[in-house]
Amino acid sequence: MNVDVLLYDGFDELDGVGPYEVFDYALGYAAERDDGEGESTSAGRVRYVTLDERDRVTASHGTRVGVDGSLPDPDADDAPDLLVVPGGGWSARDEDASAWAEARKGDVPRALSAHHEAGTRIASVCTGSMLLAEAGVTDGRRAVTHASAIEELRESGAEVVDARVVDDGDLLSAGGVTSGIDLALYIVEREFGEAVADRVATVIEYERRYEVAE
Repeated sequence: MNVDVLLYDGFDELDGVGPYEVFDYALGYAAERDDGEGESTSAGRVRYVTLDERDRVTASHGTRVGVDGSLPDPDADDAPDLLVVPGGGWSARDEDASAWAEARKGDVPRALSAHHEAGTRIASVCTGSMLLAEAGVTDGRRAVTHASAIEELRESGAEVVDARVVDDGDLLSAGGVTSGIDLALYIVEREFGEAVADRVATVIEYERRYEVAE
């Protein structure tokens, strides 16, 4: 499973870093399983990407995060199997660096729409759902977002579900901030099994919450 976490200036640190760490551990543990001949196999990769070529982004609380590359086109050989979209700064309406700013610019929503139409599985954390709403991806779909943006998500045409994590097939969403860890652990369990997910939860000392609407 190849995972890209899409970053932009003003994203909330935990929205992006939490799922990244879960996937990084999980892919490492999954790769430890051999292929039957004593050889370990690759389970995939996780990386931070941006739309444009750059070295780093600055998150909402000032953390500077290095970037591994740019988001590939949906039909590229290295296109992600899973695209994770963090939120950040939506309710503050920061016009320079936030999910709100990216929604107004339009480039991120257009990229999300293209990946959705190409069949890429997309997972949003917190107000990352609002970027998907701006792209029209959540129209008529079951989804959730941070409590501060629930009414906006509903007004956009999404079917808001009262759950920590919502699984609507190729579209997954999580509520506020720390729920992104639950989202990532849920995906890990679906992809690699309960043992791997529990091992990750143990090493990061996180008590899993199972409020998932499927």
